[in-house]
Amino acid sequence: MHVLVITDLEGPVGVDSFRQTRTGRTDRKRAAMDHLAREVNAAIEGVRAVAPDAAVDVWDGHGSGGLREADLVGGRYLDGGRPYFHLHDCDAVLFVGQHAMAGTPNAPLCHTYSSLSVDYYKLNGVFVGEFACRALIAGRQGVPTVFLAGDDKATLEARQFVPEIETVVTKYGRGRESARHRDRDEVRAEIRDGVATAMDRVEEIPPYTGLEPPYTLEIRYLDPSNISKIDRVGGWVRKYLPFLGPVLPIATGVTRVDSRTIRVRADTLLDPESGLYHRL
Repeated sequence: MHVLVITDLEGPVGVDSFRQTRTGRTDRKRAAMDHLAREVNAAIEGVRAVAPDAAVDVWDGHGSGGLREADLVGGRYLDGGRPYFHLHDCDAVLFVGQHAMAGTPNAPLCHTYSSLSVDYYKLNGVFVGEFACRALIAGRQGVPTVFLAGDDKATLEARQFVPEIETVVTKYGRGRESARHRDRDEVRAEIRDGVATAMDRVEEIPPYTGLEPPYTLEIRYLDPSNISKIDRVGGWVRKYLPFLGPVLPIATGVTRVDSRTIRVRADTLLDPESGLYHRL
């Protein structure tokens, strides 16, 4: 059995301030990274309780780094690329440390891809966050998303897209930077048991394929300057280096809707040359 664990730094117990996550300084986010590592290791224990010989890949999905490779016990650390686009021999996807999508009321540290620049994502008219996008990408490859640990709003969001998913609540949101945290040892035990249950139920949890192609992704930014960057760089590439278009995502398949909104269209989620691929 082969499992991919997708991680983020905003969802674990003990994390409720962007000061703990919006930084490359390890001294500021050390405690958050400690909490995440404990929860990830509990998830790995849950996998191995059911499949002792499973290959467990753990992807550090936090932009500035949320995991230390040395902290992982029994998992292979991945810190680059987008491994959820390449699940050829994978049996299940798990999320640990997940937050809710941008705009979710009272969801601690909620955002969609960028907490500093993105207002929302809509895919085929449906508001989506990182969970739905990545679960859909996995589902289009035939791989089910079977488990999520994160705040109470993130677990609710996951069940809206994948009703059969196993979830564990790490904290209860009271605001964007406020939460009531659960006991960390209880959370770790529940993650271990919840993942074990999810692994037992892999065959019962269908891959998420709820949004059908062709795809239209609408991204609204918080600041018009984000659109200006896309227009400026994209126009320069098209004029002077047109042969580079396919390898520069900001220059591929983007339509400007207004001063803060772009729209990207594609026939598939999995085409590396599409602008959609590079934004999910």
